[in-house]
Amino acid sequence: MSTSDYTPPKVWQWEPGNGGKFANINRPEAGATHDKELPVGKHPFQLYSLATPNGVKATVMLEELLELGIKEAEYDAWLIDITQGDQFGSGFVEINPNSKIPALVDHSQNPPLRVFESGSILLYLAEKFGHFLPKDLQARTECMNWVFWQMGAAPMLGGGFGHFYAYAPEKLEYPINRFTMEVKRQLDVLDRHLAENTYMAGEDYTIADMLIWPWYGALVLGRLYDAAEFLQVDSYTQVKRWAEAIDARPAVQRGRKVNRTWGEESEQLHERHSAADFAQLQK
Repeated sequence: MSTSDYTPPKVWQWEPGNGGKFANINRPEAGATHDKELPVGKHPFQLYSLATPNGVKATVMLEELLELGIKEAEYDAWLIDITQGDQFGSGFVEINPNSKIPALVDHSQNPPLRVFESGSILLYLAEKFGHFLPKDLQARTECMNWVFWQMGAAPMLGGGFGHFYAYAPEKLEYPINRFTMEVKRQLDVLDRHLAENTYMAGEDYTIADMLIWPWYGALVLGRLYDAAEFLQVDSYTQVKRWAEAIDARPAVQRGRKVNRTWGEESEQLHERHSAADFAQLQK
C-alpha cells in the first residue's frame, strides 16, 4: 500500500511480520518470551551484546581501559543475537528490562550491579576508573553535552534513516527524504564542531567520542547502511579526519571485532574472554 492510500485506523492493531528486516523480533509489549539463563564468566565485568554501533561503544570502552593497563576492567563478552530474539530471554530481560543491547553486570559489586543503556555503561565505567571523562567542570560539561547529543541524535540515524533507507519492506520517498535531511544536518553539526576541536570535547579523547564514533564514524567510513555515496560523506572532511584517527586506535580495532558475527572472518570474535582470543583471529 502506498503512503497516499493509507489512513491510520481509529485503533491501531499489531500485525505480526509487519516491519521489514527485523519484523520477526518486533512486538508491541515488553518482557521475556522464553526462559534462558545468562552465562557468567570469571571476570569482574560480564557484557551481553552484539557488535552493532551501540554494542561497539561498550567493547571499545572496555578495551581502551585495558589498553591503559587497568586489569580490573577485564571482561567476558557474551553474544546476544538480536536477530534470534536472545534479548527477550528471561536472564537478559532481568538485567535490561528494555531488551536492548548492550547490557553489563559488574560482579565486583555485592550484590552484582546491572548497567544498561550504552551511555549509562560508558559513564559508569568512566566514573569507576577515572578515565575518559574530564574532571574540570567546564570540560566535563562539554563532554556530557555531546554524550546527550548522541543519545538524542543517533535514533534519527538508526531507527529513522537506517530503517527506511536500508531495512523497510518498501522504499518510501517521504521518510527517506525526511531522515536523510536530518542525518546530513547532524553530520554538518559534527563537521563544524570538529573543525575547531580535535575530539568532541576538545583536545582529549573521551566517552563522547566513543559514543558518537560507532554511529557517525562508521557512516563516514562507509561501513553503515551502504549509504556513503548517497549521503556524500566525503564532503564532511573534519568528521572523516576524526573518524579515521579513532579508527586507527588499537583498542578501537579490537573493540569493533567483539561480538561480531558478520563480515570478514578475521573481523569476527563472537565471544571474548581474554586478550588472547584476538590472537586466534590471525590464524
